[in-house]
Amino acid sequence: MRVSKRLTEMGVASRREADEWIAAGLVRVNGRVAVLGQRVRPDDHIEIDTVATVQQSRRVTILLHKPVGFVSGQAEDGYRPAVTLVTPANRWTEDRVPLKLQPGHLRGLAPAGRLDIDSTGLLVLTQDGRIAKRLIGDETRVEKEYLVRVQPLDPKRPPAPDAIARLCHGLELDGRPLKPAKVSWANEDQLRFVLREGRKRQIRRMCELVGFKVTGLKRVRIGSVALGKLPPGCWRFLRDDEQF
Repeated sequence: MRVSKRLTEMGVASRREADEWIAAGLVRVNGRVAVLGQRVRPDDHIEIDTVATVQQSRRVTILLHKPVGFVSGQAEDGYRPAVTLVTPANRWTEDRVPLKLQPGHLRGLAPAGRLDIDSTGLLVLTQDGRIAKRLIGDETRVEKEYLVRVQPLDPKRPPAPDAIARLCHGLELDGRPLKPAKVSWANEDQLRFVLREGRKRQIRRMCELVGFKVTGLKRVRIGSVALGKLPPGCWRFLRDDEQF
């Protein structure tokens, strides 16, 4: 396999980071400087220059409470991207990470997972490819928890008694079965969803399949990192003692 893929499988870098390191001459295979596209065998010895790991350690991850009306990624249809909220004025006053927001922290800062424009809650913005790889993609095993306010799709026809069981397992979207989910009532009009995948508008589409209409959706946890008391529109740095 290619050197960059091996580094990704080792969990030390994203594919993009690995390619950047190789292009900069920071990766060696069996003592020789690696080149882009080079292939390696399972018994080849790979070394990474400390410069690469120092650069990686300086990359930041930001937790944002995204409000309704902001898009997660690039601006679209006149709506502002969530990253524009990452300003000194919007930093949570209770953030105790001893870092001052620098212009360099915004370069390459990208969402690791999305929230649609009508949803709110925890959005992760990161410069660290390892975190992005862990949180997104078909192979992710990180739980994401949501509070979802619902009402009957048709007021004259309430959802079937097995609606919650079907939300937990047995549905499919776009011809592909969904992974098992944990779904339960949080209160009389709000469901709690715990998912290990994130297809486009997944929860809203799941609910429609069983007779519910989503009227509000909030992501409250990703892995072991919770939204907590972070106010809407505010952000904070991910602490060194936090892991997804």
